[in-house]
This record gives sequence, structure tokens and C-alpha cells, in this order.
Amino acid sequence: MIQTESTPNPNSLKFLSEKVISAIGTEEFQREKSKDLKNKFVKELLEFKGVELVLLSKNFLSVKKTDDVTWNELKPMVISHLNHYFEKNNEPILKENIKSNTNKDEDETVKKIIDVLDTKIRPAVARDGGDIKFKSFENGVVKVELQGSCSGCPSSLMTLKQGVQNLLKHYVKEVNSVEAN
Repeated sequence: MIQTESTPNPNSLKFLSEKVISAIGTEEFQREKSKDLKNKFVKELLEFKGVELVLLSKNFLSVKKTDDVTWNELKPMVISHLNHYFEKNNEPILKENIKSNTNKDEDETVKKIIDVLDTKIRPAVARDGGDIKFKSFENGVVKVELQGSCSGCPSSLMTLKQGVQNLLKHYVKEVNSVEAN
């Protein structure tokens, strides 16, 4: 059964599932980059009128819509699409394979930053239907990418500066500031 949950972003809705949606972690897909997609489920979802962005995570997916469509029209279509997929398939929409881009010799500071993001920040951001990805660390500045419901959300800058930056500065003394990439 699929349940929905609102997010701080009024144009984004979180769809929760008991089934595993992604076995490879959190991945974001944007309509403008969908023509090369191999995943049929994601490609079809991005073709729905008004769907701008889709974020798939372990047990939820977030859909960010444009202003020209309402949740009353879009929500039943997304739920139906998810239910149809799981009626026909007994495996996650995203299966393990595509990436393993972890560098074995990341320095200790980067490891600490990623650990704080994974354990303290990502779960909170996921509750709001989004994700945060580490991009780089240079000269005391951490660059992250906000995804899903968080991208374009009015409160994301506040979350970034007051939440993410304060936590990272507290746990990793080398961090001076955090910026969205």
C-alpha cells in the first residue's frame, strides 16, 4: 500500500511504500535529462504532465511538480504507477549495479563530513522527501547538493545554513561553511 506525506515544499510530495523502491541508495532524476534514461518506470513517471523531478530512496519516492498541475490530478496517477509496478515486479525499481564511486583513499576530514551527513543529516532530510549529496570539500567549504523535495524548496537555504552548516562545524572542526552546489 502506498501512503503519501506532505513535505515543506508545497510542490513536492513523498510517496511511501512497504516495498524497497531503491536498492542502491537515493537517486534523483530530472525531466529535462530523461531522454537517455534506461529505467522504464522512472522514464514513464517523468513523462506525466507536470512532473519535474523524481527522487527514489529505499522506501519512498518524492515527486516535484510544476505549478500548472494540482496534486489532486497527479497524486492518483503516481500511486497507480507505483502499484502497477509492484503488482508486476517483485524487485526494487532501482537495483544494485550502476555505481560505486567511493574513493578508497578519501582523507579523514572528508570521511568525517560524509559520516555526519549520512548519520545526522540525511535521515532528517529524507523525512521531508529529499536527500543531500556530498560534492566536495576545499579550503574549509563543504559543497553539497540538495535533491528531491529540497531542491528549490523555500526553506532549503535556512536548512542548509542553520542545520547542515551548524552540525558539520560542530562535528568536523575543519569545516567553516556549507554551500549548495
